[in-house]
Amino acid sequence: MTRLRLGPLLRYVDESAATVWVEADRPCTAEVRCADGAQGAARTFQVDGHHYALIPVAGLTPGTETAYEVHLDDTRVWPLADSRFPASTIHTLPSQSTGEERELKVAFGSCRWSAPPADEHDPKGPDALDTLAARLAAEPGAERPDVLLLLGDQVYADMVSKATRSWLAARRDLREPPGAQVADYEEYTHLYYESWLDPEVRWLLSTVPSCMIFDDHDVIDDWNTSAAWLTEMRDTPWWRERVLSGLMSYWVYQHLGNLTPAELATDPLYAAVRATPDGTCALRTFAAEADQDPGAARWSYRRDFGRVRLLMVDTRAARVLDEQQRAMLDAGEAGWVREQALDAPGTYDHLLIGSSLPWLLPHLIHDAEGWNAALARGERGARWARIAEDLRRRSDLEHWAAFPKSFEELTALIAEAGSGPGAPATVLVLSGDVHHAYVAEPSWPAGSGPDARVLQLTCSPVHNSIHTTVKLGFRFGWSRAGRALGRRFARHGRSGKPLINWRRTGGPWFGNHLMTLTLRGRGAGLRLDQAKAVRGGGARLRTVEEAELSPRRDPGHTGSPTSA
Repeated sequence: MTRLRLGPLLRYVDESAATVWVEADRPCTAEVRCADGAQGAARTFQVDGHHYALIPVAGLTPGTETAYEVHLDDTRVWPLADSRFPASTIHTLPSQSTGEERELKVAFGSCRWSAPPADEHDPKGPDALDTLAARLAAEPGAERPDVLLLLGDQVYADMVSKATRSWLAARRDLREPPGAQVADYEEYTHLYYESWLDPEVRWLLSTVPSCMIFDDHDVIDDWNTSAAWLTEMRDTPWWRERVLSGLMSYWVYQHLGNLTPAELATDPLYAAVRATPDGTCALRTFAAEADQDPGAARWSYRRDFGRVRLLMVDTRAARVLDEQQRAMLDAGEAGWVREQALDAPGTYDHLLIGSSLPWLLPHLIHDAEGWNAALARGERGARWARIAEDLRRRSDLEHWAAFPKSFEELTALIAEAGSGPGAPATVLVLSGDVHHAYVAEPSWPAGSGPDARVLQLTCSPVHNSIHTTVKLGFRFGWSRAGRALGRRFARHGRSGKPLINWRRTGGPWFGNHLMTLTLRGRGAGLRLDQAKAVRGGGARLRTVEEAELSPRRDPGHTGSPTSA
């Protein structure tokens, strides 16, 4: 009998269509059968001995919720026979043709180290995704997100659990590089099993649509931090297999489900992988090209949820690493992001920019990264350049501020997208990475700012930890003294002042979090929930911050919204 190995993951959902991702243990036909009669089927494709399907579901009714089952070769495999969870459902978006305002709830976060089994101590504290799933399962009528954005480090290829380390040791000699890190595609699949077979998370991802983007730990810490780093990695005997396996598994487990049905229908790689009994060679060739040439692949993507536009931006694989031309995004990627942000002004009320790395950081860190970039390109000579490269890697100085030209270009694009008679109410940059949560608001010189309210919203981790010294560093980075020290760094690096100023309006909050946006018409609200352990075992989500980001106004209004 064909068995369900992983999934289902509910990925894309619109008014009348959805996609559901599954992994089976052998070739088969995978079907989704909905209680309202809608259905879909797909034949599995094969990569490196594993069998997957992305099942398109059509004929759904707008604005409704319907339970679904998964069948493999006509045998029901989901829900599991002994499941303690409610039925998995597909909740479609309401029709836009009614002209009614509709509410969209977007939950997001990043950095989820897989939770240990329930009977083991969790050194990272309660998992925010686990805790959300437990709440939704216990209260089927409770408020739930319409979409979940996972902003990087969905798996940790370089920091594995004790259980995974033991599994790796049974496969190969961990005294040989890369040691207790994943080495190939098969080992990557184990990371996804460990993370997504968690019962609560498995059920949550089966019933809440998700959008994903990678960050460094999905491949390796500091991935593509500099040209010197990349040269060193390519000189090792194990890196090529690691990076190709990382990109291949990301395409299968995460990226494929980000695409719309229309994009899937015209995607040449998806067609090639499905057209052959074994798609491994086609996918491996693609991964090799993507690794060598950032322009050979586009991992960024756009999703429209009615009058809410989401741009998920690849801040890892599209970099230009030459120190004299350093950029977060190459010319093609930057042009694509600009085109999508400015497309059809007036047709969206909120622009969400998903960037795994924050755009606005504590001032000290921002200035330190700009200083480091200036020194690394030779502003103070070869000796300082060597020091800067070492410091860059030790201190993870690789956010938008470490690419000064890209920082200014993104800042200018945000201002342009948020200006004019068709401006959205908000432009919100959603980020993770830094293992704490905060809200920051920029300000432009008088008379030059956008009409939209612009905010940096950072939420991390979902399930991880942060050292006390790093906490203190982030707090100091926002202080007046930290800001003054940052300006000293900037003067030494001969870097100019940013075009904008910004201030922290919320946080920093430390712990395992999820942040949720509630978007209705031109109104926007924010809620930050933290997973907290409770006496007697278990955990609950405790709201630590709620704020109105933009009041509901008529589309033509461009006045200043209330403060967060």
